[in-house]
Amino acid sequence: MYDVKKGYEIAKEYYAQYGIDVDKMIEICDKTPISMHCWQGDDVIGFEKKEGGLTGGIQTTGDYPGAARTADELRADIEKAMSYIPGELKVNLHANYQEADDFVDRDAIEPKHFENWVNWAVEKGIGLDFNPTYFSHPLSEKATLSSSDEKIREFWIRHGIKCRQIGAYFAEKTGKPCVINHWIPDGDKEFPIDTIGPRLRFKDSLDQIFEATKDVENVMDGIESKVFGIGAESFTVGSHEFCMGYVMKKNLDNVIMTLDTGHYHPTEVVSAKLASIYAFSDHVLLHVSRPVRWDSDHVVAFDDETKAIMEELVRLGKLDKTYIATDFFDASINRIVAWVTGLRNTRKAILAALLQPVDHMKKLEADGDVSGRLAFAQEFKAAPFSLVWDYYCDKNGKGIGLSWLDEVRQYEKDVLSKR
Repeated sequence: MYDVKKGYEIAKEYYAQYGIDVDKMIEICDKTPISMHCWQGDDVIGFEKKEGGLTGGIQTTGDYPGAARTADELRADIEKAMSYIPGELKVNLHANYQEADDFVDRDAIEPKHFENWVNWAVEKGIGLDFNPTYFSHPLSEKATLSSSDEKIREFWIRHGIKCRQIGAYFAEKTGKPCVINHWIPDGDKEFPIDTIGPRLRFKDSLDQIFEATKDVENVMDGIESKVFGIGAESFTVGSHEFCMGYVMKKNLDNVIMTLDTGHYHPTEVVSAKLASIYAFSDHVLLHVSRPVRWDSDHVVAFDDETKAIMEELVRLGKLDKTYIATDFFDASINRIVAWVTGLRNTRKAILAALLQPVDHMKKLEADGDVSGRLAFAQEFKAAPFSLVWDYYCDKNGKGIGLSWLDEVRQYEKDVLSKR
């Protein structure tokens, strides 16, 4: 292994010539929370005491051995992955990760069904985020919050209410705000005649959920759109336009837009949407994933769009106003490798974005020096960022380069392979 400290000093000298305080940028990066999604560890199955597969227009592909079978196994796997991921972390749960002795339907879940998760989070000093699970349920086969069947719609409204109450419980116990994300799979395989009816029902359902829980504290709610899903290729109730319109019309500090990097047309990018949303909103919930031709939820890569998103947040001065969460699930590879790779790449993109002379480039732009702006932007694509990243990981004891990979393979041999 090379001299990490020596490499860091060289990089510091390089960045200092452009007025960049590397130590300060590392501190900002380290304190930026990333919410780690639990569902990578068990392929989005959850722990409800009821049989049933994954539904809702989403798929987990692959059959790699070692998926978590119990909540205890999942928490152990999360801890293992977190030991190689630098920076402040939270854990993001779905409602179907409840722990109950007997089956409890989703409109009847209570804080007590997540008590083990809360106790674990308090022990680890981390926050918890939450998601109503509006899919993989007999009553979600046709529609949920937009259903024309009032009994079904009322069931899911009760579920949303319960989830906001559980989110408040998470916030109270962990001492950290809970971010809740609302995404429904409702849509149509063919083009419907009535396209506004379902959306008006969805709007009313959300209104009822927020009205019934208006006294809930320390909870932020994201409203997530999607362009389409399997079985809902022609019409999506919660389109981008609907969700953005709902959030802006609602005009509540705690109701914000969720931008998922896989939920748009392949020619659209989230990095281009952030400034428009922030022109009207104080916060955004960002779901970091990697689409390959559609919402395929591949492991986050250190690719151009991930870097562009973080660069935009830094340039907007909104990094601290953005709730960053990962959202991918790959069952074709070691699930812990997937977590570590995706979370490290997300954190890596944040640090790379911070290590740029943003103020100077803004001044060049304001002065009309677009040639200089281009030159600076391109120069920093080859800056010695990796030397700073290695130092940061080493400083936090999270493993340099791929040093963590052999340890995860050993964990697979000792633990995962025996499941």
